[in-house]
Amino acid sequence: MASLIVPDIRFHASWLAGTAEFDGGHLDGAGAEDWRRDELRDPETFRRFTAALIADALPETKRKEGFVPCTYRWIVEGNVFLGSIAVRHQLTDYLFEQGGHIGYSIRPSARRQGHARKALRDALPIARILGINRVLLTCDEANVGSRATIECNGGVYEDSRNGKRRYWIEPAPSAAP
Repeated sequence: MASLIVPDIRFHASWLAGTAEFDGGHLDGAGAEDWRRDELRDPETFRRFTAALIADALPETKRKEGFVPCTYRWIVEGNVFLGSIAVRHQLTDYLFEQGGHIGYSIRPSARRQGHARKALRDALPIARILGINRVLLTCDEANVGSRATIECNGGVYEDSRNGKRRYWIEPAPSAAP
């Protein structure tokens, strides 16, 4: 069964294989926007990448303007990287309209197996621990899989804006992330 873990260099080869399946597409929740995938083949660069993902949860970490602290987790099963999930600690105007508190992506070969649903369920306690009492999630209007993932986790549809469906979830209290 898949689980959430802190980004770890042990998954270097599997992360590269998994992200290659996106064929250059955007990886929601991966935190890889400022990292070139060809450079991440280098073990030292990958080590810096994972360290940066971990550090991004700290409020004092320097980040680009408009970006907020974020807790990243990888979705893994055994030694296989399946995807990424990010819990954004607060909302900017943009995140309120388009991105939400949580973003995630599952490698194409691992989709339709319940991994996103479980990862979102497992990430909601992290949001609660961070003090987020109402979690905003968004998905593209046409993304039926993400819509089902959100709704299966208690997402209540609010509205659609600029092609994005917006849902709210009130996570249950939890003792540990």
